[in-house]
Amino acid sequence: MAGPQQNREGNLEAPTRHAIDWKSADYYDEDKVLSEMERVFDICHGCRRCVSLCQSFPTLFDLIDESDTLEVDGVDKGDYGKVADQCYLCDMCYMAKCPYVPPHQFNVDFPHLMLQYKAIQHRKTGGSFRDKLFSSTDTLGKLAGIPLVTETVNAVNHWKPAREIMEKQLGVDKDAWLPSFADHKFRNSARPNETFEAKAGERTPGKVALFATCYVNFNEPGMGEDLVKVLEHNEIPWTIAEKEVCCGMPKLEQGDLDSVESLKRVNIPHLAKLAREGYALLALVPSCTLMFKQELPLMFPDDEEVALVRDAFWDPFNYLVQRQKDGLLKTDFREGLGKVAYHTPCHGRVQNIGKKTEEFLKSIPDTEVSTTERCSGHAGTYGIKKEFHKNSMKIGRPVFRQMNQVEPDFISSDCPLGGHHIAQGIEENHQNNPALSHPISLVRKAYGL
Repeated sequence: MAGPQQNREGNLEAPTRHAIDWKSADYYDEDKVLSEMERVFDICHGCRRCVSLCQSFPTLFDLIDESDTLEVDGVDKGDYGKVADQCYLCDMCYMAKCPYVPPHQFNVDFPHLMLQYKAIQHRKTGGSFRDKLFSSTDTLGKLAGIPLVTETVNAVNHWKPAREIMEKQLGVDKDAWLPSFADHKFRNSARPNETFEAKAGERTPGKVALFATCYVNFNEPGMGEDLVKVLEHNEIPWTIAEKEVCCGMPKLEQGDLDSVESLKRVNIPHLAKLAREGYALLALVPSCTLMFKQELPLMFPDDEEVALVRDAFWDPFNYLVQRQKDGLLKTDFREGLGKVAYHTPCHGRVQNIGKKTEEFLKSIPDTEVSTTERCSGHAGTYGIKKEFHKNSMKIGRPVFRQMNQVEPDFISSDCPLGGHHIAQGIEENHQNNPALSHPISLVRKAYGL
């Protein structure tokens, strides 16, 4: 039974999260899910605090306001999917806005309810070809580093007539930024270096294992190389997992939970082995870190190896800041960064680690950091889909404006995809083109490496 604190209007307790019971038959009972969506939508309708977060809530409130009853019971349940389609599991409503999340007795978990609806639809339809293609990051990544093929694919992806065909055939917006494939893979070129003595601090393990991530491995290996330079400059031994596939976040966003489990079966044993050996596990993409720290543990709450990996995973800037506090990080910066307009991605914020990237960048002399915390609007594959791209640019507009108005020397985001989306938004809305650089690349620059 909920106590007095939990019954209070606007829960003041820290949010708690229930495990995702996705293995049970009950999880896929569509009638029960639609009934729960009606209950939660009614609570959202009475509150509306989350209206500015993403397009899920304006979509819901428009459906209610345009219904005959002006209440949730007037909305056709066949339209509930329109709300779920707009949810990209950023978790900001759950972690930062909703006053009715557990332990409050209303027990509202909007993103995981939308996930449940998507999982049911995925089991019924198998998902679209486009969604399966763009969430199969390992399959797409095999194109990286193949002579001529890489160049050809990159040229097609940026050729206007080809983009118009892609929009008609695949539903990929012709104006959305798409990542290029790199001429080499990070994991193929990485040379683990464990020649340094592992010096554990009070707060930090003394050695690091990198989870490369699909994006760094196939699209921007230079980011991974920048992190390696920073680690080696600070004499931190590092290695990589023996084998690695996608973390599963793109499949999770589609509701393809069986594929998430398949990917987990590959990644977790290798990462758990490193965790047992005392490595701090680092990934440069916040969504991947969140997958290992939150979503997989909620999907597999009784899996000891998943818990082991969760506890060993670090946001890279949280690791660097704690390393600073341990007195084990060099501060011999050679170059100030000037004005940095920095964006905190939602999947970084919901890790509840504070503003560690901002804190670290501010520790660099002759560096002025201006931070923006709103959603950029990109959100995985949401921003590239024809039906959502305009909404993604609309959601990101306040971010584009705030970051541009400080007249930055650099714009930067921990989320590399979000960073490119912001660069596109600034160019389109403000006819400006400031240099884009990932925070770890800025740190390498500041060290003069």
